[in-house]
Amino acid sequence: MSDRTIEHNPGPGAITLPPADSGSILLVEDDPTLRSTTTYNLIRCGYRVTSAADGQSALREFDNKIDELDLVVLDLMLPEVSGLTVLRQIRSRSDVPVLIVSARGEEQDKIDGLELGADDYIVKPFALGEFIARVRSALRRRAIPPARTPSILHRGLLTIELESQRAHFQGVELSLSRKEFGLLRELALSPGLVFSRQQLLDAVWGTDIFVDERTIDVHMSWLRTKIRSVGGGDSMIRTVYGSGYAFEAPTA
Repeated sequence: MSDRTIEHNPGPGAITLPPADSGSILLVEDDPTLRSTTTYNLIRCGYRVTSAADGQSALREFDNKIDELDLVVLDLMLPEVSGLTVLRQIRSRSDVPVLIVSARGEEQDKIDGLELGADDYIVKPFALGEFIARVRSALRRRAIPPARTPSILHRGLLTIELESQRAHFQGVELSLSRKEFGLLRELALSPGLVFSRQQLLDAVWGTDIFVDERTIDVHMSWLRTKIRSVGGGDSMIRTVYGSGYAFEAPTA
């Protein structure tokens, strides 16, 4: 079934649209009726809308407005160039949020879109209220600046220099391997939070290689030994049995 055969008809008076927002949206939709009604409703909510009916036009419009766009609403089944290809091209050039709107509602379709970099996925036919809510949610996330990680962490008597990958306890430097430093860094960034072994493996070793989870236990043992060697004791890294590890800031 082509996306262009899907009709969207929320019905007159079916929903009261939320208060006006602002933002620039590129709407990519080949169905002229749906493109027109969606554009109308987005404009009613206060958004500036540029529309495209096929993949080639979408990429041209995207390049023309790349510095001002706040969101792309993207159909998947487009003439000339597919929506997934458009998504790949967008992701190679920008981190602008992308909301996929498609009649293709199978789980694998959603996985493919999200893994290629889409921020959200909504299946046709959809309720107007849900669609507008997802648009607003994507724009809110874009408006929140990412938290800046400090270059130096101060955790009680422990100081961790993230850029130089050095750590000191009461002024005495710990002699840490890269993996030991990575584990200490991940734990110390979120004191009290329990990390599973798999979470620590993904953060320090990466997600593209296989490493046995017990490797974490071995490296934690080495890390604790080195902490003890500078007077740090055993309480800085806490084992949560059955769950993983957590960091406790040393105070004495």
